[in-house]
Amino acid sequence: MAGAIDLAAVKARSDAAARAAEAPAPSADDVVIDVTEATFQTAVLDRSFQVPVLLDLWAEWCQPCKQLSPVLERLAAEGAGSWVLAKIDTDANPRIAQALQVQSIPTVFAVIGGQLIPGFQGALPEAQVREFIDAVLQAGGEAGLSNAAQPNGSAEVEDAAAEDVSTEPDVPADPRFTAAEDAIEAGDYDLAIERYQAILSVEPANTEASFALGQVRLLKRVEKIDPAVLQAAAQQPDNIDLQLDAADLQLVGNRVDGALNGLLALIKRTAGDDRDRARERLLEYFDLLGPDDPRVGAARRELTRALF
Repeated sequence: MAGAIDLAAVKARSDAAARAAEAPAPSADDVVIDVTEATFQTAVLDRSFQVPVLLDLWAEWCQPCKQLSPVLERLAAEGAGSWVLAKIDTDANPRIAQALQVQSIPTVFAVIGGQLIPGFQGALPEAQVREFIDAVLQAGGEAGLSNAAQPNGSAEVEDAAAEDVSTEPDVPADPRFTAAEDAIEAGDYDLAIERYQAILSVEPANTEASFALGQVRLLKRVEKIDPAVLQAAAQQPDNIDLQLDAADLQLVGNRVDGALNGLLALIKRTAGDDRDRARERLLEYFDLLGPDDPRVGAARRELTRALF
């Protein structure tokens, strides 16, 4: 499932996972729910640590929505609790639609373990909708959601998975990483940075520590940024500090394209130290997103054109 990223919420996701662990698993009676801005955290984000959640963004006036929604509701009922359909009226909840950058409806997303995964727009044929749901369930299983069913409900697959779990030896957690993660959960980003740097001082090629260090540095920066910076940045396009802060907020808000495109545009219209700062921030994002993200390849090509 390409495109899943939520760098923003290392600590928030930990809290959500803890709440989900204490909450009852969804039953076959509550697999289709209406979600509002007030219930989004618990009904969608927290629940997504138990089972995948599909978001159906719709409106009463939308005719294609009236074709797609009944299909999704029926498939959710068939799923019998293996996934949850969260219906969001975009007219009644415009801030959710804005945060998700919804361009048209119906639009479907998936949420797994607090991570937003792009889905599709429009009323697709049922066969294609089923394929998407199967992919989401597969991703949920790979993410370790205990209540996520295997695609097609295959007993053989479940038995094989159980056998793998029973025969695979337990690998003890690295106490160095545990200590760093504990610092993140406590909100002590400076201590987490110090602990990841300690790992890298001994193992410079440790990619897991390097990636985690980049995440924590981003979290530390974002913690101090006022959300109003997005509006201020739009009004002051030549203010390098505002533009970098706005890009950070967009990235952690899963508006990856906006963050990358904003920095590329900044690089094209700046020079000297300002251009270097924007380029370094963009390269940092490339590392965080990873080489397999298709957006990275496209942005790298655009960066090359902008620089040369």
